[in-house]
Amino acid sequence: MIDAADKKEGRRIPVIEIFGPTVQGEGMVIGRKTMFVRTAGCDYSCAWCDSAFTWDGSGKADIRLLTARDIYDELVRLGGDAFAHVTVSGGNPALLPQLDELIGLLHDCGVQVALETQGSKWQDWFARIDELTLSPKPPSSRMTTDWPALDAIVARLTELRRSFSLKVVVFDDDDLQYAIDVHERYPGVPFYVQAGNDNIRETDPERLLPYLLDRYRRLLDRVMPHPRLKRVHVLPQLHTWVWGNKKGV
Repeated sequence: MIDAADKKEGRRIPVIEIFGPTVQGEGMVIGRKTMFVRTAGCDYSCAWCDSAFTWDGSGKADIRLLTARDIYDELVRLGGDAFAHVTVSGGNPALLPQLDELIGLLHDCGVQVALETQGSKWQDWFARIDELTLSPKPPSSRMTTDWPALDAIVARLTELRRSFSLKVVVFDDDDLQYAIDVHERYPGVPFYVQAGNDNIRETDPERLLPYLLDRYRRLLDRVMPHPRLKRVHVLPQLHTWVWGNKKGV
């Protein structure tokens, strides 16, 4: 039998880091001044994941079970009155139904919320996210897309007339073809392709930047003449250009 204390504990959110203010480095809100809340846990294990510490056990000691108010108080402690936007990331935050309380609290405090997920699981609070990015994972991730789940999420968000976009990270030609398939499967959804960073062990930002710039140029060269990629945004991973692979920025 579940008592009141258990129910209260069940509303806590597994958080692995909170940081900012910083800039959003990816997707539809790239360049946006934001705070970050990174949750623990994921139903995927992408080969090139730059946040594997959220699910591979290496960051287990950093996980804290926090209430929505705990999270908000820490955001204010770090950001003061210098923010009006919070990005919830992971891992996969869509695994957490209890995020509805945090989203509601942030909205009550005049703060917009952005969130990224791979589109493997629906949560009713998706309808309350101000800027939602669905980022299905391409072949290089070694993950398998759950197309029926993604179809259902896109259809529901479209029906609700919510602001959302699709983003695919591209590492190679197979990934680019996957991006084309996603774009043509959901032609009415704003679509972003982003150059992938597979050099996640490089610790020197100045050495990493030329590599990332080259990858971005290569992606531009492939996308610009492509007749099936006319209505797309082509992005770098902006924060890695500035801070490299450093955590907490």
